Amino acid sequence: MIRLAEWYDFRDLGNTVGSLLDQIRDWGAPDWVPYVVSGLIGVVAILLWTVLSVLAFIWIERRVVGLMQNRIGPNRVGPNGLLQPVADALKLLFKEPITTREADRILFWLAPIVVFVPTIVVFAVIPFGERMVLADLNVGVLFLIAVGSLNTIAIFMAGWSSNNKYALIGAMRTIAMLISYELIQVLVLLAAVLFVGSMRLGDIVAWQAGYGVWLLFLQPLGLLGYIVSGAVEMNRSPTDIAEAESEIVAGYHTEYGGIKFGFFYQAEYLAGFAIAAVIVTLYMGGWTLWGVEDWVPGWLIFLAKLYGVFFIYIWSRGTLPRLRIDQLMAFAWKFLLPLSLVNVIIIGGEKLLWQEAELSSGEALPLFAVVNWAVAVVLIVGWAWVLGHQRPERVAHRAVLTQEVGAIHFGEPAPTV
Repeated sequence: MIRLAEWYDFRDLGNTVGSLLDQIRDWGAPDWVPYVVSGLIGVVAILLWTVLSVLAFIWIERRVVGLMQNRIGPNRVGPNGLLQPVADALKLLFKEPITTREADRILFWLAPIVVFVPTIVVFAVIPFGERMVLADLNVGVLFLIAVGSLNTIAIFMAGWSSNNKYALIGAMRTIAMLISYELIQVLVLLAAVLFVGSMRLGDIVAWQAGYGVWLLFLQPLGLLGYIVSGAVEMNRSPTDIAEAESEIVAGYHTEYGGIKFGFFYQAEYLAGFAIAAVIVTLYMGGWTLWGVEDWVPGWLIFLAKLYGVFFIYIWSRGTLPRLRIDQLMAFAWKFLLPLSLVNVIIIGGEKLLWQEAELSSGEALPLFAVVNWAVAVVLIVGWAWVLGHQRPERVAHRAVLTQEVGAIHFGEPAPTV
């Protein structure tokens, strides 16, 4: 029986690229040509995949959120509204680019480009499958942290260069949120790297495949921290404080329209895909699935996991209300940050115990999974109770219904004259 994974180079698209590069070498091309060609192929493939995925998930999100809100969603352009994202993209593309007179024109135009580039570059180190990574860096996790922080600069450029008070407020909100939640991201990534012993993303996937266990079963606190901080980084509801239309119009892209706004819009979706890709790689085994990758191409497994994680963010947008900026910041510094620090301490202790006690993986990993999940439940419930509990003297006085206004007495018969 011919398995799907044994089709011609369908399981590992890196084989196809390798065959093409071998052919180029046989033609007598200089040594640098295959490297340039392979890089161009990778860049074009990533760009094509991201554009198609963004168009598809714009339609999916609108339909899903529409069903959640008891409405239909896009259903006019094309069959079942499938071409609505294409129509919207063309509309943005042909709109007149407008720049306000008070804006800093250079920074105003640079900001959409700068915010778009890091979200694309992140995918260079993501292993979509075996030998399917554009840049297999031995410091891949560090690269993710460094590149992910560049969005802060681009967003501040957009808010400041617009010379608009709402845009500047949105930019400052974004900077405050990203700095707070990026610290949590660093801590949870540190815990994953500490437990596996490598910053290469391919090694983290191989570790999970080798031991047959995903890190989400071993590090629930880390997974929680990265999911929440990822939602903040992609600026999606319920954490879309930077563009809260009921408060600050549209935040840092209030003055943007046309293709410039299209760059911001697509960058948010790409950030969502990047966050989902990191979650799949670090906590869900990447392109492996307990032997299923021998029958189904690994990159299909990876994309299925990625789209499933991103659907969770779509679901949260349609079901959860927006948080206030003070609530979101307090949640980071009072709740997630202490839990992330405790997670690093626990993971470090377990790694040391595993090495010093010379436990086998069959003994250590189930024990760590049970302990970590029990500790996670106790810490989350207990810490939430501590933060939600207030002493009686510190409880704010609630508004009391007025019982008497002028000559009118509520709850009592009117006085007779």
